[in-house]
Amino acid sequence: RTWRAVRSAMAMATWARLWSRAGLAARSGALAGRGAAEVTAQAAAVSSSTATAARLKEFKVYRWDPEAGEKPTFQSFEVDLNRCGPMILDVLLKIKDEQDSSLSFRRSCREGICGSCAMNINGSNGLACLTRIEKEGEDATNIAPLPHMFVVKDLVVDMANFYAQYKSIKPWLQSDGAAKVDGKEVYQSKEDRNKLDGLYECILCACCSTSCPSYWWNSDSYLGPAVLLQAYRWIIDSRDQATDERIKQLDDAFKLCRCKTIMNACFPLV
Repeated sequence: RTWRAVRSAMAMATWARLWSRAGLAARSGALAGRGAAEVTAQAAAVSSSTATAARLKEFKVYRWDPEAGEKPTFQSFEVDLNRCGPMILDVLLKIKDEQDSSLSFRRSCREGICGSCAMNINGSNGLACLTRIEKEGEDATNIAPLPHMFVVKDLVVDMANFYAQYKSIKPWLQSDGAAKVDGKEVYQSKEDRNKLDGLYECILCACCSTSCPSYWWNSDSYLGPAVLLQAYRWIIDSRDQATDERIKQLDDAFKLCRCKTIMNACFPLV
């Protein structure tokens, strides 16, 4: 009888442990389910809050299609800044991808190196990839092509005349008669090399030239700031052997000195 009583007590203790474990598992499952539900609810709340807190900003973009036969106009687009990058180029890409695929503009490097995305933004010329969106204020941002240039379509302008003027100054080193080190390298001192700083960095975006009133009025003959800067870059280069020829080529009433009609701002290149 004593042994049967001991076995009965052991069995009851075993069943008690099993029931206890089952109860804990049930409670744990309930808690886990409730936790998952709470996480899901919180995520839904955050998502809903984000959706309702969209930061819409208006952008007015210059539109003109020569094939449509209509007059140029500014088309209004609204972009959620919470779902867009920080630069004007990001806005244009988002508009083209999601709202109007017919929008035309130039862009390439996104790093301010190629100069392709030059345009007029709120009245100032600049690169769309380097111009930040003005997030403060409710005024619309106006985006137009470079001023006083022939428009090909929308924000794309004809750069043929600008590049032809650049070509006319022969923007390459002419050093056939220069003494060379070991018959290969044209020597240049550090001091002479430093004179090129601030000149060679020009990326030919045409932002400065298309901001110049003299260039607006005489772009067919006046070279403009960008090309004149490049001309000076080769004139001041100590390795170049065509300095006199370059200065003579610029000695023209229109190519160089036409800018004297604006604040008498021309300067000699000697």
